[in-house]
Amino acid sequence: MLRITDARTGEPVDAAPARRGLTRVEAHPQGSDPTNLRVLLVADLLVRALELGGTPVWALLTGGRRQAELRAAGAALGARPFEDGGGFGAGLGEAQVLHVVSEGGTAPDGVRVAVAPVHGETDGADPAALRLALLARPRSEPVTVGPAALDAAADTLDRWRRAVADWARRPSRPIPDTVRAELRTAWEDDLDTAGVLDVLRAVETDPGLTDGARFETYAYADRLLGLDLTRDLGTPA
Repeated sequence: MLRITDARTGEPVDAAPARRGLTRVEAHPQGSDPTNLRVLLVADLLVRALELGGTPVWALLTGGRRQAELRAAGAALGARPFEDGGGFGAGLGEAQVLHVVSEGGTAPDGVRVAVAPVHGETDGADPAALRLALLARPRSEPVTVGPAALDAAADTLDRWRRAVADWARRPSRPIPDTVRAELRTAWEDDLDTAGVLDVLRAVETDPGLTDGARFETYAYADRLLGLDLTRDLGTPA
């Protein structure tokens, strides 16, 4: 079960305390700069993680300036569409409400998921490389994004996409139970995407795994990561 740290108390709580109960994920960005884009990204990851666990989710985007610009940047980054959250109050039948805010930000009653700032210049960055660069650090830690980090992320994405396309040509094999458990343990521990990426790096070079199992592992993890790792399937070898 996904556990997330509530910024109000510093304690972990169940992100979906009622089995199959509706959970509202509400993002509260205050602009369209990289920090607020990261707020939207974390909200997107929360929605994906909850849905992978079988929890119905209502995703909302509330308030803030330059919302049209943020929505466009979020779409380029691969974030799911969020409904306009203006005017919705508590008591609409949700079992849980998760408010995603920038570090130090305020929100209505409910679990508060704080997101640390992003430093550096992201204008003109490849959205997929930027997404990976942001996923590489825990959401509670500041991220500095620059040309070196973006180039490294782009290189990793290119390598993984080519590898996934190659692995897909081999007979499919199930994800080993231990690997699936490692992936879920990582993302259910306060949405540890850095831990998920560590598992993928280990799977990439593990001599004990077949290519078919590698493919299924990467495709499964990408349901959370949203990096379009299967993009190059069917391209010439």
